[in-house]
Amino acid sequence: MPQSLSYPGVYVEEVSSGVHTIAGVATSIGLFIGWARRGPVDAATRIFSFADYERAYGGLDLDTPVSYAVKQFFDNGGSDAYVIRIVRVAAEEITTELAVSADATQDGTTFTATSPGKWANDYAVKITHRIDDDADIKKRFKVEVKLGDATTDPVVESFENLSIDPADPNFIETAINKRSKIITVKADAGAPGDGTVKLGKSPGKAGDDGKKLVTNDSEFEDQLAALFGETGIAANLDLFNLVCVPGETTDTVITDLQSKCAAQRAFLIVDSPANTDDATMRGDVVNYVGSDASYSAMYYPWVNAPDPLQKGAIRAFPPCGYVAGIMARTDARRGVWKAPAGTEATLNGVVGFDQPLNDARNGALNILGVNCLRSMPVYGNLVWGARTLDGDNNRGSEWKYVPVRRMALFLEESLFRGTQWVVFEPNDEPLWAQIRLNVGAFMNSLFRQGAFQGSTPREAYFVKCDRTTTTQDDINRGVVNIHVGFAPLKPAEFVVLHIQQIAGEIAT
Repeated sequence: MPQSLSYPGVYVEEVSSGVHTIAGVATSIGLFIGWARRGPVDAATRIFSFADYERAYGGLDLDTPVSYAVKQFFDNGGSDAYVIRIVRVAAEEITTELAVSADATQDGTTFTATSPGKWANDYAVKITHRIDDDADIKKRFKVEVKLGDATTDPVVESFENLSIDPADPNFIETAINKRSKIITVKADAGAPGDGTVKLGKSPGKAGDDGKKLVTNDSEFEDQLAALFGETGIAANLDLFNLVCVPGETTDTVITDLQSKCAAQRAFLIVDSPANTDDATMRGDVVNYVGSDASYSAMYYPWVNAPDPLQKGAIRAFPPCGYVAGIMARTDARRGVWKAPAGTEATLNGVVGFDQPLNDARNGALNILGVNCLRSMPVYGNLVWGARTLDGDNNRGSEWKYVPVRRMALFLEESLFRGTQWVVFEPNDEPLWAQIRLNVGAFMNSLFRQGAFQGSTPREAYFVKCDRTTTTQDDINRGVVNIHVGFAPLKPAEFVVLHIQQIAGEIAT
């Protein structure tokens, strides 16, 4: 409000400019889901390198396709991802083969592994009391977590000057449970005595991996669906863009995931079935086209690459991790409006593909909405397709191309977050003018980066928020309508050359 004018003189006021800058959201945060032997089971862990994955989930594992997919994502340009571990957990109808956390008890203090699995059985906890004449100091002790239980085994975590007094800043539960990556503590009695106790050994409980949950299995798929339920881990993440479930190819599950991704404004990268020839793929692709097919893209065939765990032996991997990395790399270099395909979309760490393709076989799949991976002379191993699963020529979808759908998702999420300030503002022309100013500035910045078709802003996009979009009835109901349109860039999928031969001058 203006100041109350009471005395003669000069008054100074700061007046709001009405500028609320809209920032573009991230476009290539991966979400990787799969079974693993180690790691949190009740949360998604955010990682920024494969080293982060190794610390949380234990690194590459022959039985864990998601471990390879995460590495392939970072090797090909990814830089930010979440990982969700699926395991077989207790339920009324499940009584055996559960994933169990190892624990051990020392004089009433229970040490438990931070996550279920056999991995924790290799660890031990050593307790050492301080030696001092002062009785209070004798109540202080050190806890060391060791990889093994022998004197010479390495210490991986150490916690000094601990106490069993809950009021003490160094109370054992407070000091360890919020910091340790390996154990949690429950102090039910007095201070634990000196000594070393191994997790998983008597009188403790051994850790167990439980049943290995594999993709295309009903139990795995039930838990996968639960992750996107109302209270599911994935559904409650703030933002992710590229969803990968390495090796999952059940058509009903894929179509369900398409709808889940649509609700989250995310994009699903679909692996083609393993060991499938292109003729079978042409017949089966229609089964993967759900009502939200444009929120996904399928890549064929599987990728041949050396396996570090098998002395570099070549074996086939699902392509989703590689493709997610290439999408992240393309976004960083060119923008989300650039198709993640072509001569720049080189797959790193690849020696070939499970099914070599030529132009004719590639063409037969491309027109059905299947993106091919190919080995090309000079350029190497590439992504050679940029269609969504809604991209069959006969469907005539406006969401035919991957960059168009992903660009729309980017705009939707950015504008959704960038217009939160509008809520509860007076719904009239001054507000509408501010909306046009701020949304228009955001769209114009994208236009200047080459994100839209057209040579002028008028040709490239529009922003409307006025009496034509928000009627008096809308105002009465507390609604403000903002209409934003854009002319998307579509990839030059086919390049046609017209060559004419010009005859030389005829001598007379």
